[in-house]
Amino acid sequence: MGLAKPINIPMHASTKLDKDKNENNVDKTRYQRMIGSQIYLTALRPDIIFIVRLCSRFQSQPKESHLSAVKRIIRYIFGTTNYGLWYPKSDSINLIGYSDANFAGDRIDRRSTSAICCTIGNVLNVWTNKKQGKVAMFTVEAKYIVVSLFCCQLFYYKLNVSNILLMCDNMSVINISKNLVLLSRIEHIEVKYHSIRELVHNRNIDIQFVKFKDQLADILTKLLVEERFLQA
Repeated sequence: MGLAKPINIPMHASTKLDKDKNENNVDKTRYQRMIGSQIYLTALRPDIIFIVRLCSRFQSQPKESHLSAVKRIIRYIFGTTNYGLWYPKSDSINLIGYSDANFAGDRIDRRSTSAICCTIGNVLNVWTNKKQGKVAMFTVEAKYIVVSLFCCQLFYYKLNVSNILLMCDNMSVINISKNLVLLSRIEHIEVKYHSIRELVHNRNIDIQFVKFKDQLADILTKLLVEERFLQA
């Protein structure tokens, strides 16, 4: 891989990874070691966290297509060694969170992927993504789940920041959190996720709409076309 040609994006948006039983198997131990090294890098490279965790789902029986995808990530890393996180000095401690979910994004079990990230003083401090524990019935449910869980985590920052703002790209989710939707229309959503409504009502957290192009968490939930990936 030392002579690999660098590339601009780690994976094409059209890439489809699944458990193809007709493909040839590859060395599982080697594959797991490569994935482990890349997971370690995600602590400093939020731009690869979704792709790396996508590939990590096939560690039990990796195929040639999975190994090719992992090698492509390495080529991307080689081509972007000058990328990094910048933490300039700032007097602002305002916390802004971004939440997103890729509805039914997993091709195998159809579960959605949740993603959160937040900035403090315009500096990225937290980012993570995780596949949801249940299959969401609708897009609004998938995004409402991640907003609710994220708000519960963000609330603990209240002791250290002046205010908390959460950005969401789905108006239906925002309306549900503000009790602007009839309860009968959201009965399928588990009660535990409705704690966000109380936080918003008490003005502990403010939820505002963000345009798709300004959604920072988008890169953590799905594969993006090259133009959008470079913008994110």
